[in-house]
Amino acid sequence: MRNFFLRLVHDSCKLLVVSCWLFLCASVSLCLLVFCSIPAYAEKGDAVAGKEVFEKRCRQCHGDTGEGNGRVADKVYPPPRNFTWGLFKYKTSPMDQPPRDEDLLRTINDGFGEASMPPWRDIMTEKEKRDVIAYEKNFSDIFETEKPPEEIDYGEEILYSEQSAIKGKELFKKAGCPECHGENGKGDGIKKLKDVWGTREWPRNLTKPWTYNGGNKPKNIFARITVGIPGTQMPSFADKNSTKYFTEEERWHIVNYVRSLADETKRVKKEEEDKPLKAKYINGEIPMDVHADEWKGAPFKAIKLFPQDQTKEKFFKPTNDGIKWRVLFNDKEIAFLLEWDDRTKSVPGDAEAEKLSEGEVFEDAVAIQFPTAILPKIPIKEQLPSIEHGDMEFGVNIWYWSSGTTLSPQMTKVKYSYGIKSERVEPEIKAGLSGKGEYAGGIWKVILKRGLKTSNPKDDLQFETDKLIPIAFGNWDGSNGGKGNKHTATPWDWLILEKG
Repeated sequence: MRNFFLRLVHDSCKLLVVSCWLFLCASVSLCLLVFCSIPAYAEKGDAVAGKEVFEKRCRQCHGDTGEGNGRVADKVYPPPRNFTWGLFKYKTSPMDQPPRDEDLLRTINDGFGEASMPPWRDIMTEKEKRDVIAYEKNFSDIFETEKPPEEIDYGEEILYSEQSAIKGKELFKKAGCPECHGENGKGDGIKKLKDVWGTREWPRNLTKPWTYNGGNKPKNIFARITVGIPGTQMPSFADKNSTKYFTEEERWHIVNYVRSLADETKRVKKEEEDKPLKAKYINGEIPMDVHADEWKGAPFKAIKLFPQDQTKEKFFKPTNDGIKWRVLFNDKEIAFLLEWDDRTKSVPGDAEAEKLSEGEVFEDAVAIQFPTAILPKIPIKEQLPSIEHGDMEFGVNIWYWSSGTTLSPQMTKVKYSYGIKSERVEPEIKAGLSGKGEYAGGIWKVILKRGLKTSNPKDDLQFETDKLIPIAFGNWDGSNGGKGNKHTATPWDWLILEKG
């Protein structure tokens, strides 16, 4: 390189060459200066290419112009984000700054817990994700800033310990968190909430971290406590001008308390989805007390509830997301203990229930569906009755329990069904079915019990040991419009009775 410049110095055109060189250097410097002035978070994607991605993947929910009014927007909960408002719920930048690219990318990759925003991690390429982020920023002017948004200060993370969780529990109460999230974090507080979009908010059930929007790692939880959730009733606890200010250390203690609330028994385990639940045989009477010791030792299984889509009156905005079930049997009877988290005890006529209800209050309810007979061979999907209350070829029994009203007690009945439009109902006494439910701490526990055999083998399932029994569940949240066909349901699952 040195010899190159020496040759230039001795060249007859050295002044021209040197002048051009200086001009080139100045031009490069100018370009670098201009390039560096563009926000770093805006240079990573191609908005033109992102428009194509948005139209293919996003507009059916978020709408053509990003206003959250796509063709399926009214069928999902929570509603799709309106990008034109410039309000983003889940971010790691301070309240007064737009979200970071990393926040938007995390949302695209992971979706929102079990909400309507799906994860696109394995569907979109990295370039498509960056491009669509660049395009979505055009919907709001909040991104028109010279400096990229900052990341909040996490301070020094306090690792989980029992002592930290105990401190966090006291701070959780001091912050007023139980008013929304409930004493035990079930989301069963006494407040009725709405966000700035006018959407009914159901406080997060903190015992189910797999449903957290924005992630459930310690830093994700710290960010929610620090930033809050813009546009909602969830405040920031890092605002020094607020009466609800907590130090970084205190916020980490609250994080550890929230982590301690996790109840993994309610989580659906992928490796167990296709395995039958084994009922527990007991040599004695089956208790109707949900707290009886016999139930504690029984195997259990968690199964996910989905919005039913079998009829025109579809239910797309559920609040209850799963049921945990276990079974006891003896030589004469069989009983099911069903347990599910429900933020409200829905009893029509009850003043408190009416305050919290989304519209008219209906009864909470649960149902179990069986085929009318056990299949002779190992059942496969093609051999199962229609999940839509059976069919004319293969009917079903539906055991139904409801919570009652202030004027009437809990009720249990059996439906004999050969399709949704072909049903007859028998009261519990005639059907030989008994039921009992109890609500406490944001949880319903219901027992349904019947004889293994009945005097009506044509219509009633006759339970036998060592055979696979198809089983499915339905659930109604009366404070969220749950009634009739507006309910959640599960696909077919499996049960087996073994004495050994």
